[in-house]
Amino acid sequence: MMAQTKGLALAEKTFTPALGRSGLTGAYDLAIRLLTRERAWRTALLEQVAPRDGEAIIDVGCGTGSFAILMKQWAPGSRIVGLDPDPDVLARAEAKAKREGVVIEWRQGYASDAAASGKRFDKTVSSLVFHQIPMPGKRSGIAAMLAALKPGGQLNIADYALQESLVMRSLFRLTVQCLGGVADTQPNADGAIEAILTEISGSSVIPQRVVPTLTGAISPVHGGGSKGLITRTNCR
Repeated sequence: MMAQTKGLALAEKTFTPALGRSGLTGAYDLAIRLLTRERAWRTALLEQVAPRDGEAIIDVGCGTGSFAILMKQWAPGSRIVGLDPDPDVLARAEAKAKREGVVIEWRQGYASDAAASGKRFDKTVSSLVFHQIPMPGKRSGIAAMLAALKPGGQLNIADYALQESLVMRSLFRLTVQCLGGVADTQPNADGAIEAILTEISGSSVIPQRVVPTLTGAISPVHGGGSKGLITRTNCR
């Protein structure tokens, strides 16, 4: 138990910067747009989340704020919170939101801090984050996203999940793993996100079509509370 707690603490002390290296943060938005079929998976995720006026939604690992801004533009009357441990990307996110004329609450913290404030959310969302987090942090982060939900709330994740084909595994290895390393990213390629969600929810993740990209396959996934059904959204 002590070793597990120590491992979790170590996982939470550091974070992997956008694109795997702090010096590349400025190129993050362009890289995501050019290499990940951003419009396809973000649109699928946005339609899946379907923000509504009056809802409170937290974007865990919000990065430069692109998806938080999209949610606020979709539902101007919603309350959107962006959470990220990197002060550099939070500053970029805040500046981007000001340019877009939207008001979003930005907080510095880890995925496991999603429920720390004690306030509950109608929906929790995370995109392209968990592949950069060590296994203890993946588990605690997803558990915190579920704990942060109001009764009947919905958890949403879009990330590199199981890389089923040789082509997707190869592209993932040549791009994501070259930048971010293997230790934290390989569990995702082997299906760790699906396994954690299945373990926590008690429901199976159903393998369906995902979004193939030049960096590997990205899978939008959603689910409810601890006993909610978890499925994968189809998109090509």
